[in-house]
Amino acid sequence: MAKNKEARPLTYAVSVVGLSGTEKEKGNCGVGKSCLCNRYVRSNADSYYTEHTSVLSTIDFGGRVVNNDHFLYWGEVPHRSDDGLECKIQIIEQTEFIDDQTFLPHRSTNLQPYTKRAAASKIQSAEKLMYICTDQLGLEQDFDQKQMADGKLNVDGFILCIDVSKGCNRKFEDQMKFVNSLYSQMVKSKKPIVIAATKCDECVEQYLRDLQAFAASKKNLLVVETSARSSINVDLCFNALTQQMDKTRGKPKTIPYLEAYKVQRQLVATVSDKFEKRIVQTVRDYHTSWKMVSNTLKNHPDYEEYINLEGTRKARNTLNKHIEQLKQEHIRKRREEYFLSLPKILNNLLNNLEELENLSWSEAQSILMSRAEFQFWFVVLEHTPWDETDQIDKVNDRRVPFDLLKTSEGEKIYQNHVQHLFSEKRRLEMKDRFKKTLDRVHFISPGQPWEEVMCFVMEDEAYKYISESDRRDVYSQHQQEIVERAKEEFQEMLFEHAELFYDLDLNATPSCDKMSEIHTVLNEEPRYRALQKLAPDRESLLLKHIGFVYHPTKETCLSGQSCVDMNVEQVLANRLVQLDHSRSNLYYNSANIEKVNLCLLGREGLAQELANEIRAQSTDDEYTLDGKIYELELLPVDVNSTLLFSHTWASTFKPHGIFCVFSSIESLNCIGDCIGRIRAEIAQNRRERYAQPLPFILILANQRDSVCKNMPILRHQGQQLANKLQCTFVDIPSDTFPRKFNELQIKQALRAVLEGLKHNFDVTSPLPSIKDMSETDLRIVMCAVCGDPFSVDLILSPFLDSHSCSAGQPGQSNTLILNKIIGDSRRRIQVTVLSYHSSIGIRKDELVHGYILVYSAKRKSSMAMLRAFLAEVQDVIPVQMVAITDSQADFFENDEIKELMTEGEHIATEITAKFTALYSLSQYHRQTEVFTPFFNEVLEKKSSIESAFMYDSSRDCMGASEDVFPQSPHSHSPAYNYYPDSEDDTEAPPPYSPIGDDVQLLPTPSERAKYRIDLEGNEYPVHSTPLSDHERNHRVPPPVRPKPILPKSNVKKLDPNLLKTIEAGMRSNRRQRGPIAHGEDVETSDNYADPIDTLLKSKGFSDDIYAVPEDTQSRIVKMRNSFGGLHVVHGDEENGFDRKAQASRRPSKYKHRSKILFSKTKMYHRRVHSDVSDDESGPAMQKKKKGRAHRGSEEDPLLSPADPWKGGIDNPAITSDPEQDDMKKKKKKTPKTKEPKKPKSKPPKPLYPPTRRNWDSNYFGVPLQNLVTPDRPIPLFIEKCVDYIERTGLNTEGLYRVSGNKTDQDNIQKQFDQDHSVDLIVMDVAVNAVAGALKAFFADLPDPLIPYILHPELVEAAKIVDHIERLQVLKEIVRKFPAVNYEVFKYVITHLNRVSQQSKTTLMTADNLSICFWPTLMRPDFENKDTLSTTKLNQSVIESFIQQSHYFFYGGDIQESSSTESTPPPHHCHSMVEALLPLQLPPPLQPQQIQHRDST
Repeated sequence: MAKNKEARPLTYAVSVVGLSGTEKEKGNCGVGKSCLCNRYVRSNADSYYTEHTSVLSTIDFGGRVVNNDHFLYWGEVPHRSDDGLECKIQIIEQTEFIDDQTFLPHRSTNLQPYTKRAAASKIQSAEKLMYICTDQLGLEQDFDQKQMADGKLNVDGFILCIDVSKGCNRKFEDQMKFVNSLYSQMVKSKKPIVIAATKCDECVEQYLRDLQAFAASKKNLLVVETSARSSINVDLCFNALTQQMDKTRGKPKTIPYLEAYKVQRQLVATVSDKFEKRIVQTVRDYHTSWKMVSNTLKNHPDYEEYINLEGTRKARNTLNKHIEQLKQEHIRKRREEYFLSLPKILNNLLNNLEELENLSWSEAQSILMSRAEFQFWFVVLEHTPWDETDQIDKVNDRRVPFDLLKTSEGEKIYQNHVQHLFSEKRRLEMKDRFKKTLDRVHFISPGQPWEEVMCFVMEDEAYKYISESDRRDVYSQHQQEIVERAKEEFQEMLFEHAELFYDLDLNATPSCDKMSEIHTVLNEEPRYRALQKLAPDRESLLLKHIGFVYHPTKETCLSGQSCVDMNVEQVLANRLVQLDHSRSNLYYNSANIEKVNLCLLGREGLAQELANEIRAQSTDDEYTLDGKIYELELLPVDVNSTLLFSHTWASTFKPHGIFCVFSSIESLNCIGDCIGRIRAEIAQNRRERYAQPLPFILILANQRDSVCKNMPILRHQGQQLANKLQCTFVDIPSDTFPRKFNELQIKQALRAVLEGLKHNFDVTSPLPSIKDMSETDLRIVMCAVCGDPFSVDLILSPFLDSHSCSAGQPGQSNTLILNKIIGDSRRRIQVTVLSYHSSIGIRKDELVHGYILVYSAKRKSSMAMLRAFLAEVQDVIPVQMVAITDSQADFFENDEIKELMTEGEHIATEITAKFTALYSLSQYHRQTEVFTPFFNEVLEKKSSIESAFMYDSSRDCMGASEDVFPQSPHSHSPAYNYYPDSEDDTEAPPPYSPIGDDVQLLPTPSERAKYRIDLEGNEYPVHSTPLSDHERNHRVPPPVRPKPILPKSNVKKLDPNLLKTIEAGMRSNRRQRGPIAHGEDVETSDNYADPIDTLLKSKGFSDDIYAVPEDTQSRIVKMRNSFGGLHVVHGDEENGFDRKAQASRRPSKYKHRSKILFSKTKMYHRRVHSDVSDDESGPAMQKKKKGRAHRGSEEDPLLSPADPWKGGIDNPAITSDPEQDDMKKKKKKTPKTKEPKKPKSKPPKPLYPPTRRNWDSNYFGVPLQNLVTPDRPIPLFIEKCVDYIERTGLNTEGLYRVSGNKTDQDNIQKQFDQDHSVDLIVMDVAVNAVAGALKAFFADLPDPLIPYILHPELVEAAKIVDHIERLQVLKEIVRKFPAVNYEVFKYVITHLNRVSQQSKTTLMTADNLSICFWPTLMRPDFENKDTLSTTKLNQSVIESFIQQSHYFFYGGDIQESSSTESTPPPHHCHSMVEALLPLQLPPPLQPQQIQHRDST
């Protein structure tokens, strides 16, 4: 038990005493006893109270806290000594409570005076509660209630509180008298005493010294300097007393107040800093409340430590201060945002400089308020200023408070805006002036780099004013204009050489000789050489032109929107209404067609987008097509929708057709699978009845962000899928790339659905064949040149203005029908209006009774195209030539128009064709009667034309190679299409033919299906339906197949990838050809024509290699016919002409009947081979060609860069042309060139350019000698600029080449004008701006740094060939400089030498620096031709000075030049292969993107 009692911590009772009593005795405040006890017992700041009154009411005095005693029990405090021993200290405060009524001390049980009562060592008071604060009195139940243990205490020590502050209306001497009396009483108790010097934060040094003297006079009396308010040395005071009470411990150590104060302040600062940082990290919104912060940081040590040390009140003040900062920062940012947006607003609302030029800011504000957009940009608040309203919290409201405009910042922004308008106006004027300067410099060629032109315009005022970016923008715009103009002229030049390109058949591939011929001819053209620096673009244009010539389509027409085919389609669609071709009762009836149900099938929302586009083109779901209104019911379905797997959706919705849209390979594959499932479902649901096919339309959607190279792949794959599924493919029109779907696509798809429905009805209900609109009497083709300067309405007006004009069949968008009386009866004339490139496809393969050839008399290329087309037309076909011009006066006023019209009339005279003119400014000759004589002539020659066509067809079939196939119908034809699944699917489709689908020039596969092929290769009908008269009257013999031609050996072909690249790049929408069907049992040697050499030759037969065999049994044979029907012939009669007549009149071409056409077509051949002598022609030349072809074998099909066109196919059409073989080659005479006269060198005249500055200066623009002194030979401005550049910018790329900001350059000089001691580093300007200011300094000098008088000597020195001698002469010349100029020149050249040594990083070699600096240092007159001729010499002089600066100025040795000698230009090469650049071809398509099937 004893051990347990001893283990309990010791308890000491401490009595705190000091001056107490009435106000008269102690003054108006106490000595700090209560505050000292409060700080020791409850040290945290929130529990510390600065006010503890001793004036109480009787009730409070009698309460349990005071308990009718004159002392307070403060509770006990655990204490741990330095050696680890723990104890408890109970605190008693001896005071004197005053009655608030009598202001006399309350009467208590102890009536002794304060000095004796306070010195008592035994204290007792039953049930006395612990004192906390004054507010506790009377409200004890609201506070923590702790009783004094056992109701009594034995005091173990005293703390004597002595106030050393100045205040309290009390004399320190009186306090010391009271302390002396009190101390004498406490000493009697023999208890330890410690003096607490209170309120040391307001200490009076004298009082403190007196107190220390008092303590020194007493034995073992310790003084501790304390401050309860600052919490300094409070714990030390009680700890010192505890050590004295525990006699086993040593003597306590005290710390002076000031030292303790520093430690405490450092602690407070550290804790406050941590807390403030924590507040900044936690609180980001100025709307945050203290409650939110305290809950967030409740258990954080930084928060807890600060609350304990400084209290909640200070913490809240810190938070409020931070919140206010956040708020002000928010206001500041909003104000900056407003001010930043204000220039943009002013630029939108007040952008007229003339209106603002003389307006004040207040007047401008009135104009702002009158603008209609004012409410959109500004907000007028009821209360101002705006930052004291709730406007600061409206973050989403970007409108500017209008009261901000009344501030000085707003007015300043307005002034800057006006100044900006002035500057922008000036800048635009200077850009325009600089553009005009570039226009005047005629030696700028297309593709010439800016760096090559820059030195010629550096002294231009506009060049100096605008920035480098503006210069490059203007030059880029100038280059774009001249490049575009050069490309247009180059394209026009290619059109003018039409005969050079159009001498081969369609789908042919130009041979290497042909390519050489093309380049040889074009190289003589200035328009060809103008694009020499853009050789890749030039070759690309040439390649594109060649690809279009041999694979023409309207989508890839080089004239773009001016394509005749597209314009004719639009005009005819707008002005003609499709007629009912005797089938209206079957398909244009209200029951079937007025309402069309369409299912739209797509992936990832494409179907819905197509539906939205169709609805956008409709009016209340009614769609207008070809003059008729249809009600459309749309059902967009995703390919992954479960609706497709429902067995009832088709029967419920009853679709008339399905639009299948795709935009990628993945969506196309999904569409293909989905179509298969739908077809299988429909077939299963209609198993018991006739399963009518449902039309499917494949539509390619345009993707704006798709790469152009993917389009040919998608088009190819889509066409292949359409072929296999026997459905229609709708391509993207060439002129609608910005949109995903086009109106033309939708109309084409809807027409295909209607045609499909019509075809299905025709199949199920076949009707007797009757004569309809497809049976016309005459077929006329009108040809026009794309891009001609006239509207197609002009050439269509003779037909459209006639009452006898009507539309062609559906699908024939370029065709119209004329019902005119020709001869003795009314005839039906089909007129098809096409471009020349579309007409080429039907010139040979289709029956045409006459051509109307239109050309513009204003355009040479138009006549060239007509000549190229007409040269290959059969001479039996009548031709009407039409010249187009504005008026008849053009013939007499314009020589070019007169020449072209005269040439056209001469050609018409030579070939006995008709010639007329149409005038765009006159209505005369715009009636159909202008072509009536031509129609009469065509009707008269109709039989001979058809006979010649059939003879030519049979001759082509006998002489054609196995690569030629009969033409197949359109891929989007509603008829049943047959596409064999073979390698022919990947063959390039034939060219576009806008004749139409319904007029089949060859039998369609569906028609061929009606016949069976016997063993002889003949067809006979398989159905019993009687043939109509029309079919009987149009049967012709079948084409006789020639014997197979063995492939040539050593014939070099182009790389297949090259061919596919050319074809795929043309974005063609061509149809594929099908192979000739052969009987299964027919041997390969059967039914071939026999060579005439093996037959008995008679006089009437022609000299053809193959002849059509006689048919001894007079059986029906079939021959190709333009109407797609059958021509029945018996024996030797074929439509009225016999084989003898056929052989006696061999059809020729118009080029053999016209000297002009013949000379034009053969002129190019003569020009190519004009340098070949007569000895080299003939067999020797052919041997030479053969050797070249042998070297380029198929083992190495690719072209080398030096020989870009040596890989072509040796086309027999070219190499075996008898006319070319008989042509004699003439030697090309080399013209004599005159010796150019040497220009006389004139001394350059002084050039005084207008000053670039817009301010007056006493430094810039003055003579150099005015800026230097003997002590300072270099102008200060030059020194500052060079020093700044060498310290900060020696590694800047493009130093002295890249121009700095013009405003910064002016600012540097202005600042230097005001203060010569300005520091460029402090200004923090760009290195390029300083470099520009330095160059501007030399440009502003009245005379150049290198005197004009020495320029001729420098030029002559530069011409010296010997390097050492040249440098010595230059050194002698530079010594002639004026002394001032010499020193500055030496300084600048030395600086440029140091810059050139950093060329690896700056890219500024001595050569580049000389290009940038020689115009500045020499100030030449570029208007003088002599100056332009010496430009390179002047530049080389400055380059030599930079490279050899040590030799010229410092007596150093000559440095070896780092620049290599320029190689002389190569000798002229006679071979065009070496002179021309290689062809730049687009990359070939990837093998995985275009699938090819291996031939079996």
